Amino acid sequence: MFDKAIKSINPNAVFRLIGDDLNDIEWLEGTTPISVADIEAKISELPTWEELDAQAEALKASAKAKLISGEALTEDEANTIVL
Repeated sequence: MFDKAIKSINPNAVFRLIGDDLNDIEWLEGTTPISVADIEAKISELPTWEELDAQAEALKASAKAKLISGEALTEDEANTIVL
C-alpha cells in the first residue's frame, strides 16, 4: 500500500523499498524524498482492500441490475464485466 501512497503524493516518483521499513526507501532518478510521516498519513487516507472489494461488488451488482433492466452502464460498471 505504501507504493500507492507515494504515487498519490508524487505520481512521478521513482523509488524502491529495501526491506520492510519505510525508512529504507531509496529515492531514484532525482526524486525528492517524501517523509515517512507524509507517506503514513496518505496510507491512512487510502481505502482499505475491504473497502475496495465492497465497492467492486456494489459496481458488479449495479451492472447486473442494469443489464437485466436494459439500462446503460457507466464506464466503471462496464469495466467490472470486461476487465
